[in-house]
Amino acid sequence: MNKRYLGIGAGLAAAAMVLSGCTPPGGSDGGDGGGEGGGEGSSVLNVGWNESFRSMNTETTNGNAVSNSIVTYLMNENFKYYDDNLELQDGNLGTVEKVSDDPLEVKYTFADDATWSDGTPVDAADIVLHWAAKSQKYNTESEEDVAEERDDEGEVTEQDEGNVFFDSASPGAALIEEFPEISEDGKSVTFAYSRPFADWEIELGLGADGIGLPAHIVAKKALGEEDPEAAKQAVLDAFENEDADALSKIANTWNTGFNFTSMPEDTDLLVHNGPYKMTDFAEGQHLTLEADENYTGPTEVGVDQVTYRINGDPMAAVQAVENGEMDLIQPQSTADVLSAAEELEGVTVETEDGATYEHVDLMFDNGGPFDPESYGGDEETAKLVRQAFLKTIPREQILDTLITPLNSEAQIRNSYTMVAGSPMYDGIVEANGMAEAFPGADVEGAAELLEEAGVDSPTVRFLYDDTNSRREQQFTLIQEQAEEAGFEIVNEGDVNWGSRMGDGTYDASLFGWQSTSTGVTESDANFRTGQQNNFGGFSNEEVDGLYDELQTETDPAKQEEILAEVETILVDEAFGVTLFQHPELTIYSDRVQNVSSTTVSPTMFWNYWDWQVS
Repeated sequence: MNKRYLGIGAGLAAAAMVLSGCTPPGGSDGGDGGGEGGGEGSSVLNVGWNESFRSMNTETTNGNAVSNSIVTYLMNENFKYYDDNLELQDGNLGTVEKVSDDPLEVKYTFADDATWSDGTPVDAADIVLHWAAKSQKYNTESEEDVAEERDDEGEVTEQDEGNVFFDSASPGAALIEEFPEISEDGKSVTFAYSRPFADWEIELGLGADGIGLPAHIVAKKALGEEDPEAAKQAVLDAFENEDADALSKIANTWNTGFNFTSMPEDTDLLVHNGPYKMTDFAEGQHLTLEADENYTGPTEVGVDQVTYRINGDPMAAVQAVENGEMDLIQPQSTADVLSAAEELEGVTVETEDGATYEHVDLMFDNGGPFDPESYGGDEETAKLVRQAFLKTIPREQILDTLITPLNSEAQIRNSYTMVAGSPMYDGIVEANGMAEAFPGADVEGAAELLEEAGVDSPTVRFLYDDTNSRREQQFTLIQEQAEEAGFEIVNEGDVNWGSRMGDGTYDASLFGWQSTSTGVTESDANFRTGQQNNFGGFSNEEVDGLYDELQTETDPAKQEEILAEVETILVDEAFGVTLFQHPELTIYSDRVQNVSSTTVSPTMFWNYWDWQVS
């Protein structure tokens, strides 16, 4: 995968390891946990989360959020997933096999019992839709074409007839340039890559994304085809024949047709292929999943009902655990939250580094203080202003004030692409120069750079989640230092910050990235020109070329060299600055067994089939 989830609460990043045992899907005993609710003799688990679900499609800009992926992971099978050792495991959807090296060809074979919840087989049309939407191959409109048409929630508005825009992107999927080879029974699909790709094994069908939306339901909504088999064939025909009229309708449905914020009346939107089904969803309050009695796959779950209770206040979540209203939570970690949790009886509290990393990014193309166009196209002046601002970020003070009380061994993160402790981290940090360029709270150095640039009192609009207490504190610390150096900081704190990412209404942003894989190419989507996660409009031909090299490089030593070059350019161009790994708290009642967390999405949900309650 080449995308990362916006990390709002729980945290993640590639290569952090947590050593403990696990059981593969179907390996647990299941059975009755004896909880309350869900019918006589059923077991119920109440899970707390800090943001509400909003889309079944986790591949779009709007759907690309942890709050969605933790639900779709329980509702859908996959080809591959990560365990808590970050080791790649086989899922129950089918098999992935490399059948040729030159050219690189990868064959996906669906299990015989892989079935959508309405009885329709999961097969070729589903994975072809998944690939094609992410590849951008069929788009007739660019992101720039539709950027101004997005609504307040970040959703793409419906495109005119004949215009095709799938709101997704993956450089790996883009390397599959030809329509795939499909077996006669539709149960096997072979994709040919235009050149070698290092992360071929996890490009399609990984984790919470699975293979995405059911193609026959998309075609039913988009093309009016009621028969499932005819609908799937219509999807295949549209892509194979590059039928712009049909693809325009399919893309419009794929982009927004599966978004909802409360229980939908249209049950087609809830079609899934995994062991849990959605049975209740009250907007902003709770969402309930129940074991699907019609599920035909091998995953055996030990909990009959999982209810997500939505509460953005971490202290309130701890209180809910104490009151027995929640059994399992991963709230944002603060010293007060940790202290309150540790005082509870009958509760386990696990603390460790998560994999979300906090960072500040700058906007390069919005006409603001960091955009060369603001200075008549003068690249050097804009870079000096960017460098000056990043020098003011009090990285050490933020760490000492907010993170060290939770983890005495916490350290500043000095890499854009690797977490401390991973094999490549030290070498990349030694090469990239971030620690030297942006040591933190260098007010004098920042003022000197502004003077050199000849820019007086530049105004910076700063975006962050102002309902998040830790981010509020970070903003205050940053504002104090930046204004002392000569910047004017405008507080753009917004609870709906996620929907504003990349819209040009701010100049700097503070948030966290949450990884979905350990793939070496994962950061491509953050820094390559025009990619889905490159919200700041950064564009550098050398970086793009380095990622082209990285996609085909399989030697770890050379991969490290390439990433070090990428990061050196990012530091020199003042792309932004990294801060720290999120400390992670997993808090659960003693009535819950087999809780484990992994440092890629979907964190503590990765082994839901092992959960038991008593």
